[in-house]
Amino acid sequence: MRSASVRQWCDGGRWVQTDLGKVFVRSGPGESPTVLLLHGYPSSCYDFRQVVEHLGGRAWVTMDFLGFGLSDKPRPHRYSLLEQADLVQTVIAAATIGPVVLLAHDMGTSVTTELLARDLQGRLPFELRRVVLSNGSVILERASLRPIQKVLRSPLGPVAARLISRGGFNRGFGKLFSAEHPLALEEAQAQWELLCYNDGNRIPHLLISYLEERVQYAQRWHGAVRDWPKPLGFVWGLADPVATTNVLAGLRELRPSADVVELPGLGHYPQIEDPKAYADAALALLVE
Repeated sequence: MRSASVRQWCDGGRWVQTDLGKVFVRSGPGESPTVLLLHGYPSSCYDFRQVVEHLGGRAWVTMDFLGFGLSDKPRPHRYSLLEQADLVQTVIAAATIGPVVLLAHDMGTSVTTELLARDLQGRLPFELRRVVLSNGSVILERASLRPIQKVLRSPLGPVAARLISRGGFNRGFGKLFSAEHPLALEEAQAQWELLCYNDGNRIPHLLISYLEERVQYAQRWHGAVRDWPKPLGFVWGLADPVATTNVLAGLRELRPSADVVELPGLGHYPQIEDPKAYADAALALLVE
């Protein structure tokens, strides 16, 4: 790892040992309840490095999902959102923290809806008080998947994974950012380094299987969005080319009473483009 910001982020964290391998965790002390931040595909909790600076003195914890960022990347392995939800529970137990409020982005939104479903069943082993979902294709049929996502989830996925280059990644990743806040070269370098850690750039076709689970468990997870009895809101970058406003409209139909904070001019990664605006929006919905 060459980027100073990546080294600093890594040095400030720790690894939690699980039955599936080591999971990278970062946390900070502060007021309760603890803010749990869950990242998306194909990045890592590094996405929230500037957001946590704007949480108003609240305790926080975040992690790299198995297969992502600085966490272990076992192979062969069938990566599952159900498994990732198990690992969230393991990390929360290891952190021995009290009540939790949750902010999730992209793939992390589906891990979160599984946690909501477990809470509805009385099976969630920690107290989850409030949730905010941001820019995730929870309702997959309403999303506008990128061409590379479609190829990676197809039978050609293993071949496509071997052909991914730094230049190709930078071009594709950059298209997820808004015109007002383009992808910076330093950010692109850091994201590529984290993707390549332990050869993670060779397994995106394995990691993207979560899209199939969004179809398989749609009834369960959409029902959790609709029926979870505690405060649930949405923070959305409106210039997102993937989890578009069409996805947000579908979520509003599922949960008409939800509070929504719209972020005009921000793309798929609002937490990177404008971390303070993102954090302020999330806190407005997460703070009791």
